Amino acid sequence: MSTALPERDAHEAVVTLDRRDGPFGEVVLRRRGRHFEIIANGCFLMDTADGRSERLLIQAALDELDRTGAPVEPSVLIGGLGVGFSLAYAAAEPRWGRIAIVERETAIIDWHRSGPLGAFSDGALEDRRVQVLHTDLLEYLAAADGERYDALCLDIDNGPDWTVTDSNAGLYGADGLAVLWHRLQPGGVLAVWSAQPSADFEEALRAAGFSDVVTHEIPVSRGVPDVVHLARRAG
Repeated sequence: MSTALPERDAHEAVVTLDRRDGPFGEVVLRRRGRHFEIIANGCFLMDTADGRSERLLIQAALDELDRTGAPVEPSVLIGGLGVGFSLAYAAAEPRWGRIAIVERETAIIDWHRSGPLGAFSDGALEDRRVQVLHTDLLEYLAAADGERYDALCLDIDNGPDWTVTDSNAGLYGADGLAVLWHRLQPGGVLAVWSAQPSADFEEALRAAGFSDVVTHEIPVSRGVPDVVHLARRAG
C-alpha cells in the first residue's frame, strides 16, 4: 500500500491535532493550512479539500434508484464516516428515510461530535433519521440477522485495490460481494468510492450477480480521477 500524500503547497503548515492508537492501528487528525486530513497507519485516507466524489457516492445511488422507481423514503447504509461529506449530503436530502452510518474508529466519531470535523458533517449526527453504528463494517455486514437496505454506499478504503487494512480486502472479493448482494433489497444499489478506476472490480461485480455496473469518474487536480463504482441487485 502506498503511503504517499497528495501533493500540497510546501509552505502550508501541518499541525497534528490528535493521534490515537486503537484496535486497527494509529489514526491521526491533522490540519494542513485550512484543511483537515485523516491518516490511518501512515496512509492518507481523505481530507476536507474537495468532497465532490464523496457527495457523488450518495447522489449516484439515489439517481440509480430513481431510474427504475425508488421506494418511498429509501434506506441507505454509509460505510465510513470519514470527514463527513457523504453523511452531510445524505442528511440534506429529505427523501432518504433511514440513514445508517458505520464507523469503527472511536476517534473519528469523536472528531465529529466534539471536534473540528463537526463543521463538515454539519449536524447530521443529530438528524433523527441518522443512526451511528460504532462497529466494523465487515462484521456488521456479516451478521446473520442483518437488515437490508435500498442503497449501500461504501467509502472505507482508498478503493478495492488499495485497502486501509489487509482484512478489508475480503469485502471486494467474491465472498464479500455476496454479503453485500444479500444486504441489499431487490433492486437495491451498491456504490463504492475509489481513488482510481478498477476494471477488475467491475468484472468482480458482474461475476457476483450485480447488474447495471458503471463507473463514474470525477477529475481531480493531479493524477487519475476519483471514481464511484455503481451496481444494482436485480429485482
